[in-house]
Amino acid sequence: MKKVVIFGSTGVIGLNAVEAALKKGLEVRAFVRDPAKLPEHLKDKVEIVKGNVLEPDSVHEAVEGTDAVVITLGTRNDLAPTSDLSEGTKNIIDAMRAKNVKTVSACLSAFLFYEQEKVPPIFVNLNEDHKRMFQALKDSGLNWIAAFPPHFTDDPSREMIIEVNPEKTPGRTIAKCDLGTFLVDALSEPKYYKAVIGICNVPKE
Repeated sequence: MKKVVIFGSTGVIGLNAVEAALKKGLEVRAFVRDPAKLPEHLKDKVEIVKGNVLEPDSVHEAVEGTDAVVITLGTRNDLAPTSDLSEGTKNIIDAMRAKNVKTVSACLSAFLFYEQEKVPPIFVNLNEDHKRMFQALKDSGLNWIAAFPPHFTDDPSREMIIEVNPEKTPGRTIAKCDLGTFLVDALSEPKYYKAVIGICNVPKE
């Protein structure tokens, strides 16, 4: 694996995935709606592709010539009903099939472990779109990795607990930097393919 494209690369997890991929020595294509949101120190280290995941042509262009894909799509703080994440994911999957790119990691949410009635009402709409996004990955036939992280923190990196296809989330928080790193590292780890990943940091003493 030499080159990855990161969708949602100006979001909090996306930026951490970009940093992790660069640290690993990978070529990084950053797919962004607004290039101005990419921090200055990254602009000359990545290939920037301006586009929108809801526009298939720009997605196909972004996937062309890459070895793997990271999806860190988000809504910022907008919790209104949406289908943008799942529709964007379907466009990415279509592009991957067309360009013969087989491996994708995606950041979803630990709320997908919850019974419907236990999801906090404020997150129900977003969770519904995450469900559709997850279904699209499962139906894709690709080497997909679906991370279901709990609450993100700004903590420094520390030891992680990573569980494959758990029944529930293994913990309460994950550092953004560790989640970004996992999404990149998992691409070259077949043991995580076609699996749900429960992930968290080891609790502090």
